[in-house]
Amino acid sequence: MSTKSALIIIDLFSLFDFPEGRALGPAAVRAAYEAATLIAAFDERDLPVIFANDNFGDWKRDFPGLVEACRQRGGHAADIAERLTPQPRHYFILKPKHSAFLATPLPVLLAKLGVQRLVLAGMALDSCVLATALDANSREYETVVAWEATAALPDRQKPALQLLQRSGAAKVLGMREVIALLDA
Repeated sequence: MSTKSALIIIDLFSLFDFPEGRALGPAAVRAAYEAATLIAAFDERDLPVIFANDNFGDWKRDFPGLVEACRQRGGHAADIAERLTPQPRHYFILKPKHSAFLATPLPVLLAKLGVQRLVLAGMALDSCVLATALDANSREYETVVAWEATAALPDRQKPALQLLQRSGAAKVLGMREVIALLDA
């Protein structure tokens, strides 16, 4: 029996209105293009895709409203929103802090879906992706970070990837390796 995987796209929907947002925007757009390839691979195999996104501190906004705010913002935010438009079969959760597990229904959703392996993509690699990977590992999920589908400031990417690998919190794989893993 193969291991059921789920793809979690972390925080790629953003207004980029935080201090390092302008610098992180181009890397996030590149990550979104790679994430779109992963989404297509998961959809093709009828595997779950989950968007886990910061709520921008707006406790009254729902996920579709968040996507629309990105479209209206223009620039990198709109590029990503157009590239990663969620489909009706996709899941979403809004998260109040860094990890997609902290104070969200993600653990219940993963249990209901029968997931054992998580593939993580998104931004920022050294913050929210890292926190989610550590939490996933502590919950005994097989955890994979699709490094080409992550965004970080250039000086933070390599140290974050090394930390993930050295700690054993996640396997760090390229896109081809991740997609091959789905068929193994």
